[in-house]
Amino acid sequence: MRGGKGRAGGRKHFWIRTVKYEPDRYTSVGFKPPSSLEPRAVTINIGDLENLARNQLGMEVGGADTLDLDLEELGYEKLLGRGKLRVPLAVKIPEYSSRALEKIEAAGGHIVEIE
Repeated sequence: MRGGKGRAGGRKHFWIRTVKYEPDRYTSVGFKPPSSLEPRAVTINIGDLENLARNQLGMEVGGADTLDLDLEELGYEKLLGRGKLRVPLAVKIPEYSSRALEKIEAAGGHIVEIE
């Protein structure tokens, strides 16, 4: 009596064999939607811009002039609105959130759009 043909009994009388020799036999593989396979944009927040400008441009915090900051050249793809900005900056970036635009304009700067 061999207990069935092929892989019969894998969930019943041959369960110990299944657990020991084929542990991945009943795992669910699942489905990944195409949107999850797209790479995510490299982001930076408003709160990090002041330190980045100080390091890249050597600016002073109290300066009244608008400084140009090219975030695309530095490898960033999207600007998000978390944090505070106290200096006016002209930021060059392909994508940005509405909150980031509000905060940059409130500080006296603007966003240069890239097409």
